[in-house]
Amino acid sequence: MRARSCKNALLILIFLAVVSSTYACKKKRYHAKPCKELTLYFHDILYDGKNTANATSALVTAPQGSNLTTLAFPFHFGNMVVFDDPITKDNDLQSPPVGRAQGMYLYDTKNTVSALLAFSFSLNTTHHHGTISFLGTNPIMERTRDISVVGGTGDFFMHRGVATVMTDAFEGEVYFRLRVDIKFYECW
Repeated sequence: MRARSCKNALLILIFLAVVSSTYACKKKRYHAKPCKELTLYFHDILYDGKNTANATSALVTAPQGSNLTTLAFPFHFGNMVVFDDPITKDNDLQSPPVGRAQGMYLYDTKNTVSALLAFSFSLNTTHHHGTISFLGTNPIMERTRDISVVGGTGDFFMHRGVATVMTDAFEGEVYFRLRVDIKFYECW
């Protein structure tokens, strides 16, 4: 009788282990490989006091004694820029936009050019509809920078991952184009 109850207890433990591991596997949404990938470009044209017609971003704060049409010298420390930039599938500013990059960057370092980024991609195409939210530090002098994908809506509901940002082109301090390679590791 005792051997039989030990056998039943062992079967119950094995059953519970299988059920709990199955539940844990179904609940886990993290992937070793990306579950979705996108490459997009966004084009930022900073207002410089003269380009009112085509500016997509503007300085909203500046250090004391600075103006809102020129970035502070030497590392732009204290400047904050808000933007509403077009996003394209390729690196051509004249390509039809697939959405908008909207948010802000804050130059937050005194000894190099670096900015805190907080923005969203708002996409509205036949292939993708929804938003992707980003947050992270952008050490601009690095060739590539990784920032966090912290969530999304629509087709990107609760997605998380990493966006590798590269400066694809720039013209002085007025225009720059970023290539953003997005890899989602958590897809719902």
